This record gives sequence, C-alpha cells and structure tokens, in this order.
Amino acid sequence: MRPATLRWHVYEDAAQVTAAATGMIEFEAAGAIATRGRFTIVLAGGRAPVPIYARLARYATDWSRWYVFFGDERCLPAGHAERNETMARDAWLDQVPIPREQIYPIPTERGAQAAVEAYHRILTAEPPFDLTLLGLGEDGHTASLFPGHVHVGTPAALDVLAVYDAPKPPAQRVSLSIARLSRSDRIAVVVLGAEKREAVRRLKSDADLPIHQMTPRSGIDVFVDRAAAGP
Repeated sequence: MRPATLRWHVYEDAAQVTAAATGMIEFEAAGAIATRGRFTIVLAGGRAPVPIYARLARYATDWSRWYVFFGDERCLPAGHAERNETMARDAWLDQVPIPREQIYPIPTERGAQAAVEAYHRILTAEPPFDLTLLGLGEDGHTASLFPGHVHVGTPAALDVLAVYDAPKPPAQRVSLSIARLSRSDRIAVVVLGAEKREAVRRLKSDADLPIHQMTPRSGIDVFVDRAAAGP
C-alpha cells in the first residue's frame, strides 16, 4: 500500500535540507504544544539527522513539553558510540533541559527481546506520535525495517519488533513496527548523498519498501538533496 500522500522537497545541498527539516520540526512542535500542551517526536538514527539535532539544540522552546522516542536501536551496551541514543544525546538531548523522564531510549542493552517488552509497555500508554523522523538506507531500509525481511517479536509486541538478522551490523536490533510508525500525525524522511540515489529512485517507484507501507494521517514529507535526488 502506498502512503496517502508522499511529498517531495528537493534542495541543492545538505545544509538546505537540514534547515528545511529542522524548520518543519520546530513548526510541528510549536503547533502541538499550543493545541495539546505536549509534543511527541520519534528520532531517526544514522548520519543524516546529526546536523538537524545540532540545530535543534539552539532552538528556543519550552523543552518541558517535549517527549522523545526512538524509531530503532542497535543491541549494544548503554553509552556505546554506535547507538542512536548516544548520537542524539551528544548532538542535542544532553544540551537542552528536556526532563530526563520524558526521553525514552530503547533499552537494547538488556537484549532484543527484553527491550521489545519494555518499550511495548511504554508505548501502550502513548497516543499517536506528532512527528516521526526517518532515514533511508542505501538498501531502502528505514529504522531497522529491511526490505524483504520478516521481523519477529512476542505476540503482544505489535508496536515494537525484535530484529535478529539485520544485513548491516549489528545483526540484533529493535525497531518500531510499520503499524506503530504509521500511527504518527506526520512522517519526515531525510535522505542525503549520491550513495542514496538508487534508494531514492526505488522510493519514487513501486518498489516494495517499508516506507511505502506507512500511512500517517498527514502523509510523508521526503527531504532530499540534489545529490540523492539525481537529475
């Protein structure tokens, strides 16, 4: 199933993509806080969001109204340099006064199955996310959802999945499911670099990619630089 709306935003370079994507996050946050008193965001891993997070660290907002979740995490020890949580904390979260109890890392240091069960309990009480930020791998994966893979978990873990056979190391990961990511008001996908050009081409086509199966209420915005978008 293709998403209801897939909106493409093509910019000349990574700096322009960063500015545009950060502006969207700030706009969505301000609106959610004004109308509901809180803003929930799901963070992406990888390299593309690092400058976005660094820019958000300078944003003037009521950080006490922010609630931060993660789209996926690698099964590595807490504080490991390759964890998405570590990257987000270094670039942004440790530099702003978001209450610690409103940041929800996926506890993959406990192992994939234990982390799935723990995160599922957290998400059960959460309404749909306001905004989910995703990336796009060279193979078309997003979060830790890989094309053509069957992801497993406990019968109750419909929102959170254990991944034991990721084609990129580490093989063990935990990811939010397509269904849970779809329960977002809006999804923003950030794609940078010429090495992503083939993945972008597949995203524009009818290729069977995880993002194509997501159906957030307000659609999906794809922020891409010219190098990734191609001619």
